[in-house]
Amino acid sequence: MIIETKIEGFRLRFAKEQDTSLILHFIKELANYEKMLDEVVATEQTLRESLFEKKCAEVIIAEYRNEPVGFALFFHNFSTFVGRPGLYLEDLYIKKEMRGKEFGKIILSFLAHLAVERNCGRMEWSCLNWNEPSIQFYKKMGAIPMDEWTVYRLHGQSLEKLAKQF
Repeated sequence: MIIETKIEGFRLRFAKEQDTSLILHFIKELANYEKMLDEVVATEQTLRESLFEKKCAEVIIAEYRNEPVGFALFFHNFSTFVGRPGLYLEDLYIKKEMRGKEFGKIILSFLAHLAVERNCGRMEWSCLNWNEPSIQFYKKMGAIPMDEWTVYRLHGQSLEKLAKQF
């Protein structure tokens, strides 16, 4: 399904299995920008399984003049307080040379539309504290930083150690 946007030549589409290598490419570009490339352990196989077989998340591919220029990966979470699902944006990435053209705003607007269409109570995402351009971009759209919350993460040996205590 192709989603035409108000920007001429810019369109969105839901990713297909044949986009797996492109998705991994964008993930690595994003990780490089975030100075975290050494943390990427995803492979085409793990992405294919997670995204297209198990359907753990969805991906939007952004194209400008028929060339891929970015992506957004999202999934549903759930808010017990709201009593409805939410849409959690895990990653949003636009190639450096394509930034400043409002592509990111269009993608977020589409995801907000999708969240409303799917009766989600919230749309949330995380942003690195040092990423001031993105922080200002999000605030300009009306997003509120959740300063009173801290994200906690278990992974690797810590996750395995806790799991063994069950």
